[in-house]
Amino acid sequence: MSSDAIKQTISQNVEPWDWENPPMPPTDLIFDDGEPLESNRHRIAMNVLIRSLQQAWGDRNDFFTGGNMFVYYNSAQARNRDFRGPDFFAVLDVDGTISRQGWVVWDEGGRYPDVIVELMSPSTAEVDTTTKKDIYERVFKTRNYFVFDPFNPASLQGWQLNGNLRYQSIAPDERGFLWCQTLGFWLGTWQGTVDRETAVWLRFYDNSGNLVLLPEEAAQAKVEEERQQAEQEKQRAEQEKQRAEQE
Repeated sequence: MSSDAIKQTISQNVEPWDWENPPMPPTDLIFDDGEPLESNRHRIAMNVLIRSLQQAWGDRNDFFTGGNMFVYYNSAQARNRDFRGPDFFAVLDVDGTISRQGWVVWDEGGRYPDVIVELMSPSTAEVDTTTKKDIYERVFKTRNYFVFDPFNPASLQGWQLNGNLRYQSIAPDERGFLWCQTLGFWLGTWQGTVDRETAVWLRFYDNSGNLVLLPEEAAQAKVEEERQQAEQEKQRAEQEKQRAEQE
């Protein structure tokens, strides 16, 4: 969406949904405008974040994570159909087993995304770091917001709501990673191949600095662990056999 369209969205929709005197919510919501992501790398980068968080919290049903989905937050904005959802977002303390075509705030008890990541490009960087950032701070009150250009490894920035409900920049650690307090993970870069594309990807890391794995990486790690265990068992059996022969 163009910068002018987003600015018009803010001017028309500065305030969130009015829960005391709400108008009738629209029922003809659109959840797919047919516009692709900026590039295949942007698509992979989005899925890396979604799938790795789902893998990390595979035993939990109290969160929802999605990307490239519309977020509807008031009736005027919905009628205008002029706001495209974040590239990645996560909402905590909600029923994660419900199938959703998009995120409709008035159907979710007034819940907004708790964490948002926008995957920038040269054509969207200014909007992502100004206009959208303003929406997420003032309207959504999203606790953690990050931006990253998949083609620029040095582009990672992040903000956290402070006590005055204003965004404060998150200082990177010595690795250049940013702490996402809401999720309890670091956001940092990782170079490798995902879906046959080699690049520097934005990834989650746990508090100990371990990479949060994708499902296929976790499966491969499990196979490798089982192989090592089998090898160790084989070595122990050989050692026992040698001791018995010596005796």
